[in-house]
Amino acid sequence: MAKILVIDDEKAIRRSIKEILEFEKHQVEEAEEGNMALNMSLKNNYDIILSDIKMPKLDGIELLQKLIENQVQSSIIIMSGHGTIETAVDAVKKGAYDYLAKPIDLNRLLVCVRNALEKGELVTETKVLKKKITKTVDMVGNSPAIQHIKDMIEKVAPTDAKVLITGSNGSGKELVAKWLHEKSNRSGGPLVEVNCAAIPSELIESELFGHEKGSFTSAVAQRKGKFELAEGGTLFLDEIGDMSLSAQAKVLRALQENKITRVGGDKEIKVNVRVVAATNKDLEKEIEKESFRRDLFHRLAVIPIHVPSLDERKDDIPILAEYFSEMICEEMGIAKKVVSVDAVKALQSRGWPGNIREFRNVIERLIILGGKEISAADVKQFG
Repeated sequence: MAKILVIDDEKAIRRSIKEILEFEKHQVEEAEEGNMALNMSLKNNYDIILSDIKMPKLDGIELLQKLIENQVQSSIIIMSGHGTIETAVDAVKKGAYDYLAKPIDLNRLLVCVRNALEKGELVTETKVLKKKITKTVDMVGNSPAIQHIKDMIEKVAPTDAKVLITGSNGSGKELVAKWLHEKSNRSGGPLVEVNCAAIPSELIESELFGHEKGSFTSAVAQRKGKFELAEGGTLFLDEIGDMSLSAQAKVLRALQENKITRVGGDKEIKVNVRVVAATNKDLEKEIEKESFRRDLFHRLAVIPIHVPSLDERKDDIPILAEYFSEMICEEMGIAKKVVSVDAVKALQSRGWPGNIREFRNVIERLIILGGKEISAADVKQFG
């Protein structure tokens, strides 16, 4: 079932088209002139907009141009009398999906609507696929702290130096790790991520180094670990401050000798990986508490990169708001919403304990619940 807007200044034509489409189980709304249709289109997500050309106030071609200017994602079908066929063809060149000649032929209408819906589905699938194959999202911001990180990545990425990324939760440590890989000489190899905090301590060694068949109860087959899977690429050890001491000892050996041994095995396996680690903990304090090895810390922190919290880089909030608004609206298939100046100031005035992750979620909520232009009142109510 599709959501369709029918625009025509003749009530009888609107009603007949509506009856036909509703018989096919579509949801249909009507507009009698272009300005009304434009307002409705900006407030609602229509799959298809069927518009006559000749209408008072705002005609079909002007409406088409305004819909395109406002990035309305609906498939627009122009309806025209015999005297305006050339105009309708010109409308298709300007961005309309198709045109229908009046009097409207029932079968032609249904075929046109079905094809427009299939086209819309293909566009959505294409956007999803593009999102999946896009390797790394942008590192957004112009603040001195972010510019310093970008400069560090440019210098460090081409080397094989180990990097320790620090920063609070949600600040973007994973993004820094991905850019280090993308700009490295290993970018053609795999980037393998391990969240050390999410894996039980008794399984972390098997996850990292693999295991031999029968080495423990559930080891029904030989399995490669993350070090082997990252061969020729980058191994990203996220939340390394949560790794057990026994696993830390084995990671240290792997970094020193470029060799690993699977759990339950005795064969040494050479590995060629670059290790990038991240943590939200103060590892110096963890060393004092004897929960993190000092020798491993020095092995990992050849190049330390600290990612600032969003509260430390509030000058980046305007550009982040613009970036996430455009990204989220594109993902949702809706016209881009503008974040007003007052809304940006309201966003800058509050704290961000969840950092970029929290900020993105708030922008998404404002886009869903706020008005066409996100206001300071929207931020106060929904932020």
